[in-house]
Parts: sequence; structure tokens; C-alpha cells
Amino acid sequence: MTLNTNGIASDVTGKRILITGGASGIGAASALLLASRGAKVVIGDLAEDMGAGVAQQGQDAGNSIVFKKVDVTSGDEVRALFAFAMETLGGLDVVINNAGIDHKPVPMHELSDEEFDRNIAVNLKGVWHCMRAAVACMATNGGGHVINVASIAGLRSAPLLSAYSAAKHGVMGLTKSAAHEYARVNIRFNAVCPSFIDTPMVRNTMANMDERAQQATIKASPMRRLGEVDEVSGAIAWLASDESSFMNGHAFTLDGGMLA
Repeated sequence: MTLNTNGIASDVTGKRILITGGASGIGAASALLLASRGAKVVIGDLAEDMGAGVAQQGQDAGNSIVFKKVDVTSGDEVRALFAFAMETLGGLDVVINNAGIDHKPVPMHELSDEEFDRNIAVNLKGVWHCMRAAVACMATNGGGHVINVASIAGLRSAPLLSAYSAAKHGVMGLTKSAAHEYARVNIRFNAVCPSFIDTPMVRNTMANMDERAQQATIKASPMRRLGEVDEVSGAIAWLASDESSFMNGHAFTLDGGMLA
């Protein structure tokens, strides 16, 4: 594990961090880990009770986490979230765009308009809303780092998950384009691309599969298991630290070797 000169792994002490989709899964694990390492965290999510529960868990441990409800498909709500984070934290150093949804595995030609549109609205346009708001905030800070939680489905095919895959490929395009556009003003953009991680969303997707497909999903990685949320949050913590300062426009892949 990488150590800085203070002997602290992925030191984020004092970092002001906003996380969308922070009520469960990778977002909640990241919020709790970053706050435990000294970051000041705001989480946004539609799931109000769960999000408030994550914030309370962090506060009970003596750490700084605050929750605000947000629908990332609304540009107005996203701008309100970022204004709240700027007021609460006094600025933003890191934004982690983690809010996302899945859809029932289905052949592409059977996917409904509503399912496709919803996936694009949350998984792609929602990320764009947050990236745009992050730039506006970070430009007044002297810079910052935006971390988009994408997927290996944005780097390769994802049979039966075509809308999800299309959105995640779009996130990769946004990430790479923004990395070039804003590097000169010290705003970096990177993406985390997990494979199948043991989260409520992945479990929900697998619940719509037969047993054979479930086993194939688990064994898709050479490591023959699902990833754990702590394995992803640990990588996000490193990205949020200054140790990642020369990484820009990169797809940080956490897949147990699937793409090797």
C-alpha cells in the first residue's frame, strides 16, 4: 500500500469531497472511508432515509459527513446540491460521481424506450450535470479532481445490458474530453471502472438471472468472485489523495483481471 511522507495511506485529511449516490454500495463505502481518513464529506442521493443513515453512521464515529437529497437527472437539483456543498464545506476539492442505476438484463431489441431513456438520464446525463457543476465550483478553488464511477461495461461489450453499457461508454467519453479541456485550469477527470462488485445494484441485476447466468457472472473474473465495495472505495481514496496528482483522463479498472 502506498504511503505518503506522513506515513498515512492515501491521505485525504482536510479534503472537501462531494459524493453522489452516497446512500449505499460503493458511494456509501467511499464516504465512510474518506471521512474516517479526515475528509469532510457531503453525500447526495435520492434515497433519503438511507443517505441520512450513512451520514449518521459517520457522525457517530466522530467523522464529518452530511447528507442532502438530490435527483441527478435534474440540473436544478444538482446545482442546488453543489451550492449546498460549497456552503457546507467552504469549497470542493474532489467530486465523486457515483449515482447510477441498472436495468433488467434483456436483449437490446426488447429494451423499452422508458428503460433506455432512464438509464441515459441517470447514468450519463446525471454525470454530465455534476461534471458541469463541478467545473463551475472548482474554477473558483484553483482546481480539483472529478472522479466518475463508470464500469468495465464502458470499456467493452455488456450483453443484455445495452442501455447501461451505452451510458457508461458515454461517461468514458465525457471523462476523456473533460480531462483535456480543463487540465490547464488544474481540474482533473478520471474514471473508476469496476466489474461486478457485491453491491445492492449488482445483486438486484443478478436476481433477474437464472442460476447458470449468476454463476457465469461470478466466474467472469479470473479471480472467480465478485469484487468487494471496500476494494473499490480503497482505490477511490487513493484517487482522491494527492498521490494521484499526475493521473488525468484515465480509466482505473478494477475487474479482477477480466480485461487482461
